[in-house]
Amino acid sequence: MLSADLKAEIQKGYRTFLDVNELRPRLGQKQMIAAIANGLAAIEEDAEGRRRSDNPVNVVEAGTGTGKTLAYLLAALPIARALGKKVVVATGTVALQEQLVNRDIPNLLSSTGWDYQVVLAKGRGRYLCPIRLEQCLDSASARDNGLFLFEDEIQFNPTANLIASYRAMDNSLAAGEWAGDRDSWPDSLEDSDWRPLTVDRRQCTGRRCRLIRNCCFFKARDELDEAGCIVANHDLVMADLSLGGGAILPPPEETIYIFDEGHRIAPTALNHFAGSCRIRTTGNWLGRMQKQADAWLPLFRDAPDIVSRLEKLASSAADSERLMGLSYPLLEKYLEGAVEGSTELRWCFVDGDPGEEIRELAGHLVQGLGVLFSTLELLSDRLSDAMDETHFPVPRVDLEQLFQQVGVWQGRIEGALRLWESYAREDDTQKAPPTARWLSLEEGAGNPDIRLSASPTDAGGIFRLNLWQRCYAAIITSATLQTLGSFENFSKRCGLPATTVYTAVAGAFDYANSGVIAVPDIGADGSDSQLHTEALISVLPEMIDWHEGTLVLFASRRQMELVYDGLGEERQDQILVQGQWSHQEIVRRHRATIDGGEGSVIFGLASFAEGMDFPGNYCSHVVIAKLPFAVPDDPVYQTLSGWLEHRGENPFMQLMLPDASLRLHQACGRLIRTEKDRGRITILDRRIISKRYGKQMLDDLPPFRRETG
Repeated sequence: MLSADLKAEIQKGYRTFLDVNELRPRLGQKQMIAAIANGLAAIEEDAEGRRRSDNPVNVVEAGTGTGKTLAYLLAALPIARALGKKVVVATGTVALQEQLVNRDIPNLLSSTGWDYQVVLAKGRGRYLCPIRLEQCLDSASARDNGLFLFEDEIQFNPTANLIASYRAMDNSLAAGEWAGDRDSWPDSLEDSDWRPLTVDRRQCTGRRCRLIRNCCFFKARDELDEAGCIVANHDLVMADLSLGGGAILPPPEETIYIFDEGHRIAPTALNHFAGSCRIRTTGNWLGRMQKQADAWLPLFRDAPDIVSRLEKLASSAADSERLMGLSYPLLEKYLEGAVEGSTELRWCFVDGDPGEEIRELAGHLVQGLGVLFSTLELLSDRLSDAMDETHFPVPRVDLEQLFQQVGVWQGRIEGALRLWESYAREDDTQKAPPTARWLSLEEGAGNPDIRLSASPTDAGGIFRLNLWQRCYAAIITSATLQTLGSFENFSKRCGLPATTVYTAVAGAFDYANSGVIAVPDIGADGSDSQLHTEALISVLPEMIDWHEGTLVLFASRRQMELVYDGLGEERQDQILVQGQWSHQEIVRRHRATIDGGEGSVIFGLASFAEGMDFPGNYCSHVVIAKLPFAVPDDPVYQTLSGWLEHRGENPFMQLMLPDASLRLHQACGRLIRTEKDRGRITILDRRIISKRYGKQMLDDLPPFRRETG
């Protein structure tokens, strides 16, 4: 039960915030604060402060404009401090991360007078490594003799301008003017220019590094230890969980997680735990690895134990290369019966089962790659120990470079090993959905290659094992968590405990007076792609008001491009098409045009249907070209739907319809972003009123006025 002191602190904080910002209380916001506070207070602890009850998860659906950020922080921060726990706020988009750190949280703390240390957590790749910077600058000074042993083993030949940037970074670090964070460096850097300055966890010697006191990443990590609230993203949480939890972020047992934009967490988990391997490319890389291992031998001739490990490494790489070569013709025959997918020629194994022949080969590859990985680990450990030896016969700079090289090899071998382990394993489909496994043909400038891929289909299993059983508490919130009027689909996808508490709070907007949903008859619906595309080309020029801000959302890139190509040049000049520029540049151009008093139209896909914020005149009209059903040839969907069919269940009703309903709800959510916004939504797919499932989707949308004649 919530103590009187905590209740008073939360209530006072809320009143003070409203007074300072001259705001009125919102019913939904108050309901959300109460739901979260009561949920956290209901958790039972043992004498050591560990959760002993089985009620860690609280799910809150709160529409746009509720003020979710304020609600969950007001409730969670005081309770977490009282319990001695950390709060990790995880978002689905960079935009929301930046909004939290730069605006929402500072405003909350300054308004209430609360004292909480808040830190933004980022992956290691966002921070410069001082050792790498030193190596780059040293090699630039001796370019004639400098080969760089960085990722993909390509010679690094920086331009004079890039070296000037590196020197500027070095000076800024030395002067304490910059923390080594890529996002705070004032100049833009391409990924290829930044990558040589970073390391992953396997390339880092950690506390043994001679420049550890200057390490940008570890300084940031130390700040995490002191912070009461950490802002991260969903991917970073998944990365931490895949490492066992507590490797990057605080241990789950000591953490209250808040997943904002929570509708994204299941697909994020599936993507994070998926993997792929290009057969020819990996074989060629293993061949280069042998040559590179041999090239290191002369430098380490006075360290026989390292020489022997390098020799074993080359031998193990040769064995794995041979096995990888044997896999190509075996896999190639499957692609003879492949079908053209949405973007590539693909073969999806039925029920995710690659068959005995491939499983047997995968078993041999797992054995070979396992030996190679073990050899790399032994070599890495020996190099790490050697750096502590005062009189080791090899210079430390050489030890550091080989250690980093071994880290690159480890990362690639680990990924390949995990993938082939998936292919060697036979799934028990009586207990859980199978892993999706598929092949795709990649055509390039050289020889074609086969990409071998695998992905879990059950995010719930990932969460149950790695998070719900371990975390102290978790709060999941979004504007769209229910589908077709129920939390059931979301609960299944995320594997939520039976004790999870679900709350849908009152919305903040008067939708009936803010906008209208129109479903005009354009002579074709989305079931016939060709007729529907022709109809869109015909009606859009008259339907769009070219003097206002409009967002047109498509379910497929092909249809979007066909419609754009079918419009005249005059209209094309007013359209910003996804893919022509980055998302940020499209948004910038769109806003600038509207601010200049002219009209602008964005043609976008799914990534423009959620997370994009176009308040006021920036979006007066949302056009949804087609109901956003997933492409049925997606391997994960295909495998999971097959499993459901075998169990006598309906994949359309359980997978495709709920997902499409959620996407449609997100798309409609682009229109009304503030209480003052007004506009209209046009759905150009009559299936939403002609089909029974369409009417379910329509009823699931916010209560705008309807024009469905």
